[in-house]
Amino acid sequence: MTATTAVSTDDFAPRERAPVWCEWIWKHFGGLESDLYGDTDFDGHMASARAGDIILTKLEANRHRVVRTQDMVRASEEGYLKIVAPMKGRAGVEQMGRQAWVAPGAWTIYDTTGSYAVANPERVEHLIVMLPKAQMIERGLRLETLMARPVGGASGIARVALTTMRSTFQELPHMSADAARGAGELIAQLVRLSLIELSGQETALTQREALKDRIRGYVALHLRDPELTVDQIAHALNCSKRHLYNAFAEEDQTLASYIQHLRLEACLRELQHPMAQTRPITEIALSWGFNNPSHFSRVFREHTGMSPSEFRQHSQASQTRLQPH
Repeated sequence: MTATTAVSTDDFAPRERAPVWCEWIWKHFGGLESDLYGDTDFDGHMASARAGDIILTKLEANRHRVVRTQDMVRASEEGYLKIVAPMKGRAGVEQMGRQAWVAPGAWTIYDTTGSYAVANPERVEHLIVMLPKAQMIERGLRLETLMARPVGGASGIARVALTTMRSTFQELPHMSADAARGAGELIAQLVRLSLIELSGQETALTQREALKDRIRGYVALHLRDPELTVDQIAHALNCSKRHLYNAFAEEDQTLASYIQHLRLEACLRELQHPMAQTRPITEIALSWGFNNPSHFSRVFREHTGMSPSEFRQHSQASQTRLQPH
């Protein structure tokens, strides 16, 4: 059976968790600097296994970002193409002057032989897949033009690739070494086909998706700012409000409702977190960009069917029932 290696900060005192996590990230991913956005409270979990030459890692952690500088690249021995496929939260990958933001149901890819940065501005659960770069070279395919671009995952071969990566990681503990190697070769082929398909997509679609990713990235980084508005985003991204509205025209939510939804989800997570049980509800709402407590309470009830205090009490009661006696 294929062995899985797992680590968790739960085994360490709170003050030791952040430095231990940074050390794990450095060692596991071949040289990465970690930054926790200045947070002092942190918890994280990683489980990793191999499918032949391919390394699959499930990572769950508080908000953080990682950076690989050119000096770190020179010190590294082996080059990989690296995929991040969120299951919860979002990831923003920056490389070669491009930035791609992906959410659950999508994935993006980047090259560890060049400098890059990955932002995770909220608590995340990601599947990270590392494929030896030498195996991914395809005649006529310019890999450098495909790095830090959203590959997709909602349909087509990219969706097949995403489903295969997820199911392979889940089943690896039950696979023989030969079966795991075959699964890894299948992942490599599906990723290769996804990149070939991405390279041939129409530029108009690519440009619209790129703008949408830039919008989502800006929103993720400024979600706590109560002054975050469509006007501010348009000014920051140097485009018209009409372009912003057009980018979200095919979405179920308007841009404004999208921002409100993210803020509500952030408040929901915080109200459920055991470490925030004594923090005032108004303080939580204000910290996530809501500047009117009455408005927050109204939209919270519309979203959950409960007031914020009722939701917190319900969450506390549920957590108490789940605790071992």
